[in-house]
Amino acid sequence: MQLRGEYLYVAEGSGGVQVYDVASIGNKGVSQRAITAPFSPLGQDTHIGSKDATCIALPTNQPINPLRNTGDKMRKVNLEQPFHPMYNYAYITDAQEGLILTEINTLADGEPRNNFLKRALTWNPNGALNGARHIAVGGYYLYIATKRGLAIVSVDVPLEPKLVAEVPLTDVRASALQFRYLFVVDGEGLKTIDVTDPKSPRLVQNNTVRLGDAHRVFVSRTYAYVAGGKDGLVIVDAEKPEALREYQRFNAGGALNDARDVIVATTNASLFAYVADGKNGLKVLQLTSPESQPKFYGFSPEPKPQLIATYATGKPALSLSRGLERDRGVDETGNQIAVFGRRGSRPLTLQEMQQLYLDANGKPWSVTDK
Repeated sequence: MQLRGEYLYVAEGSGGVQVYDVASIGNKGVSQRAITAPFSPLGQDTHIGSKDATCIALPTNQPINPLRNTGDKMRKVNLEQPFHPMYNYAYITDAQEGLILTEINTLADGEPRNNFLKRALTWNPNGALNGARHIAVGGYYLYIATKRGLAIVSVDVPLEPKLVAEVPLTDVRASALQFRYLFVVDGEGLKTIDVTDPKSPRLVQNNTVRLGDAHRVFVSRTYAYVAGGKDGLVIVDAEKPEALREYQRFNAGGALNDARDVIVATTNASLFAYVADGKNGLKVLQLTSPESQPKFYGFSPEPKPQLIATYATGKPALSLSRGLERDRGVDETGNQIAVFGRRGSRPLTLQEMQQLYLDANGKPWSVTDK
């Protein structure tokens, strides 16, 4: 699931996808704080039926309205770039139907009378996406966990997707992208794939952190956090993505034993891990504090996890929404997300960014280059 603005996007298996209005989630005066419509279903329908919806992802969880920065509405004095058309859609994986797209601009245009979602595309070429269970978005590339492994799909033209590469893996569960590397959990554990060029991915050999029950992975600065099921939270030193090193397994003295998902976020000035601990509900871990980690200042201090809060849920806690990507201005393929607000202050394009880390042959700079 993914929260954006006042809407929560949820993949519900055989129930398809439902977008909930959660504008009143913090309002104690409202009896039903998560609703499918604030009035009659005849006036709003944000449900997409599908056979087995497994995951939903948005290109950004910032509350954007692409139509305000396209065509004649462009902020040309700021040299702004138009929103890429991929930002018009939500991306859904279905274990039987493959990839489903639905346009979601209607939820951002300020007009409540047109809040009706429908399929814009259903796509599964030759069954390549059979068994799809997770999707990660990096620019206009989608990284999809399938029965065959990891599928990389280009949605540069959203309604004409292209399968650009596949990486054979066994029982892929989920992935997370950070710069040039995709961190993947499968039936064997945590691995990395070099996606400097997503059309030519390279699985890094002999670089597996062995895990028997990995479910999801979240990467924050130089650490990868794996929801390791019965092993609790597994923290991996990922400063060198091609030489992963297990840093710590944390189960809070046995209290954290069914970890299904993990999100790392900064709340106020402290770093926390929020863990969906299956049958045990929600767990909150404080990763750094002046008491546990005197060297908590700096870019990436070593985490020192402490269980500080537990919330029991009526049913198993299986998924969490990624926190707000507040200061992000450009995506992995050089497409602008946010307006910077100063004349000529646009972010770098893809070609401009690549000059910082690729040489004339398209290879990453190394320490031996002069």
